[in-house]
Amino acid sequence: MMKIIVGSDYFGRALKDDLKAYLEELGHEVVDAGAFDDAPIDYPDVAEAVAQEIAAGNYERGVLVCGTGIGMAMVANKIPGVRAACCHDPYSAERARKSNDAQIITMGAQVIGPMVARSLLDIWLAAEFAGGRSALKVDKIKALDERYRKLAP
Repeated sequence: MMKIIVGSDYFGRALKDDLKAYLEELGHEVVDAGAFDDAPIDYPDVAEAVAQEIAAGNYERGVLVCGTGIGMAMVANKIPGVRAACCHDPYSAERARKSNDAQIITMGAQVIGPMVARSLLDIWLAAEFAGGRSALKVDKIKALDERYRKLAP
């Protein structure tokens, strides 16, 4: 079983809550980074908090949900060492892990429903990084992270 952190803005809270419960049913250790109610919360704040925990190695995987999943992925990918993928179909969910070694999956609550989201989560959790030619590409992503981390003020 894995240690997983989840988070959402208020648009994604209901789907995030459903996925959190599902992950717990599967036996995973799950920590919730919010949103916890319908009060407005900006997705960049939640995505940054979750991505920092992933980058620090405190969790094996992360799940982020907003209206489309796009904003969460954009923010999470700003954190060096993090690879987040917005997935709304089975092939993307599988390849996010196998080809890109994505530690975070993002989804849009206004794009897919709970049953599709659970199915994608199953696929993503079961997939492992394939290495091979993909390892060379992921190494290039890691090198970009390092290069731009050094340029940061």
